[in-house]
Amino acid sequence: MKQEQLPLGLHHVTAITSDIVKNYEFFTNVLGMRLLKKSVNQDDIHTYHTYYGDDEGTPGTAMTFFDFPNIPKGIKGNNAITRTSFRVPNDASLTYYKKRFEEFGVQHGEITEEFGVKVLHFSDFDDQNYQLISDENNKGMKPGIPWKKGPVPAEFAIYGLGPVEITISYFKDFKEIFEALFTFKEIAHEGNRYLLEVGEGGNGAQVILVEDKETPNGREGYGEVHHLAFRLKDVEAIHAWKEQLNRAGLGNSGHVERFYFESLYVRIGHILVEFATDAPGFMTDEPYETLGESLALPPFLEPNREYIESQVKPFNTKREG
Repeated sequence: MKQEQLPLGLHHVTAITSDIVKNYEFFTNVLGMRLLKKSVNQDDIHTYHTYYGDDEGTPGTAMTFFDFPNIPKGIKGNNAITRTSFRVPNDASLTYYKKRFEEFGVQHGEITEEFGVKVLHFSDFDDQNYQLISDENNKGMKPGIPWKKGPVPAEFAIYGLGPVEITISYFKDFKEIFEALFTFKEIAHEGNRYLLEVGEGGNGAQVILVEDKETPNGREGYGEVHHLAFRLKDVEAIHAWKEQLNRAGLGNSGHVERFYFESLYVRIGHILVEFATDAPGFMTDEPYETLGESLALPPFLEPNREYIESQVKPFNTKREG
C-alpha cells in the first residue's frame, strides 16, 4: 500500500434519527453546524439523508443522518459506535456550549478531561451520545471553517469531527485490524480506553477503542450510529483498498459511486466502516450560497425526482438573507 493511499483521518459519521426536522433544528439552531446537503439514502429512496458540517463542507467535518421509516429506538450497548465527537477551537468553547445547552434544555454533563484534553458530553432528543472536544493544544489534521452565518460565534463554533468512540467485546482482534490493516497507532490509554490515530493525527484523525467484555450487545435504531468513514485521497486509493481487503479475506462492497465522494464499505465484526474520498465534494451540484436548501439528488436518481418527492415529507431549509 502506497503512503498516499493510506487513511488521512475521519471523513464522516452517519447516524439514525427519529425525526429529520427536529434533527435539522438541533444541528443548525443549537449546535450551529451548516446543513450541507438534503438528499435521500441512495439505497433506500424513502429515507432522507442529511449532511451537516462546516461552512464549506470540508472533508472531516460531516455528521450525517438517515430517518428510516418505522425503525425502532436503538439499544445502547456493546459492539457498537458509542459516541461521536465534534471539535471546537478552545477550552472556552466548552464553557460557551455548556451555557448554550442549559439555555436550550440539552442534556449534558460537566466539562471533564480525557487523554489530557477537555471534553463536554451531551445528547440529543433521541439520546444519541456526543461530546465536544477542545482543540486548545491540538496538532495534526486541520479543522474546517465555522459556519459563517451560523448562530454560534466563530471563535467558539464546531468546525470538525473529533475522535469516534467504539466499544468492543472482542477487543484484541478488533484493535489488531485497526493497527495492522488500517495503520492506526495507539498513542495513549486510560484504563480500558485506548486512543488510536491515523494519518496526520490529532483530534480529527482519532478513534477511542473501549474494551468491554460484560455489557450486552447494543441494537441499531434511532439514537445510534450507523457507520463511520475514513478519508482517502482519491478513487485510486479506493481501488487499492479493495485489493487490500480482498487479500486480507475481508468481504467488502467494492467501489461505490456516491456522487459527492467515492466509497468502499467493509464490516469489521459489528462495525460498518466506510472509506470515502475527499472529492468531488458537496458543491458539485449546488453553489456555496444555497447548500442544503433544496432536495439534491445524484444523477441516477434525478429521473425519479417526482416520485421521490412524493415519498419523503418536505421540510423547509431555506435560510433568510
